[in-house]
Amino acid sequence: MAKRGGFPGGMPGNMTNLMKQAQRMQRQMEEKTKELEEKQYTAAAGGGAVTVTVSGKKEVVSVKISPEAVDPDDVEMLEDMIVAAANEAFHKMEEDSSAVMAELTGGLGGLGGLSF
Repeated sequence: MAKRGGFPGGMPGNMTNLMKQAQRMQRQMEEKTKELEEKQYTAAAGGGAVTVTVSGKKEVVSVKISPEAVDPDDVEMLEDMIVAAANEAFHKMEEDSSAVMAELTGGLGGLGGLSF
């Protein structure tokens, strides 16, 4: 009859393997995070009149504005195009990050509410 408590039937070996897998996954996540931070994502708005590039570190790297997009009588339109292009570039970055992390974790999800 098995004793109550402790690790029944070889559990310590399984725990060791589980810890090794967790450490390996952590290293892979750190590597992927670094790779993602080094990437850049570009999006345009207004038919290419405004182009915004962001980094994987969630920073705006550059904003390019076509001279034709600059209308002193319609500054609001230019502002809207900048916002739209920046939001789309960030959206691309988030999609890429989510896809890479889902691939890495095998779609584990529900890790205590953690997001990547």
